[in-house]
Amino acid sequence: MDIKQLQTFLTAAETLSFTQTAQRLDYAQSSITAQIKTLEQELGVILFERLGKRIILTEEGKRLQQYAEKMLELDREMKKAMSNEQEQVVLKVGAQESQCVYRLPSILQHFQQAHPHVKIIFKPVHTTDIAKELLQSGKLDVAFITDIYQETAMLHRERLLEEQLIFVSTSKDRREPLVASHLSTETMLLTETGCSYRNHLEAQLQQENSMPLQMIEFASIEAIKQCVIAGLGITFLPRMVVEKELANGQLEEIPSTISLAPIFTDIAWHKDKHMQPFLLDFITIAKQHYKILGAQKRA
Repeated sequence: MDIKQLQTFLTAAETLSFTQTAQRLDYAQSSITAQIKTLEQELGVILFERLGKRIILTEEGKRLQQYAEKMLELDREMKKAMSNEQEQVVLKVGAQESQCVYRLPSILQHFQQAHPHVKIIFKPVHTTDIAKELLQSGKLDVAFITDIYQETAMLHRERLLEEQLIFVSTSKDRREPLVASHLSTETMLLTETGCSYRNHLEAQLQQENSMPLQMIEFASIEAIKQCVIAGLGITFLPRMVVEKELANGQLEEIPSTISLAPIFTDIAWHKDKHMQPFLLDFITIAKQHYKILGAQKRA
């Protein structure tokens, strides 16, 4: 196989149409068909299933797609190195909003002092499954995963710390310990659908058959906090995002007897990822900062 064949395969995997692939690459459609057939014969697998005029990737095709993307990325890196191109280096990082706002700024400041030439791009990563998909496809270099623990066979993961998730209300609203049945009379202000700790809470409440009277969804954690302070309801958030408001008395933790599995923040990357020096430095800096945070929590 050669790079041209892999590029053709990836384009076909994206368009799911040999006709569109031919138009995009400016080849005859017969050439596209021949290249795919040659790949299939060389690998001894079927890459596309033909369903009338439509094609879909087989499981073997999906596996090849991951490897082909890596091979093309290495090909581009090689050509840049050989031509001495000085293009800006990009680090693609995934994390939840809470991590981006309350944890990562100090890490980024430290990293950019050491690597001012590296451009950092953030992508939202709300769950383990999203992180796994983006890391395996090469759309992320590294991710901070905040979720209950799940097996991720293709990822290398390292534990950073356990998150404290708490129920919170306005400090003017003194409460007895919260049990699941109490929520049937409560308005809950929650993060967007798909957020790992919201998913975890909802799954537990459904199991106990005790859903809130009303749930209002917000795209911003800051908006949630302000609405709770205004007395519009209660919320369930990582302690780190409300520490300031707890300290100054604007918000108060509600003790709870609701049993929830622990949520952890891990740092993860693909096991086969080419670990460039700046990426290794970023991981080292992140682990050092989270180690300090963990020590502060235990103090």
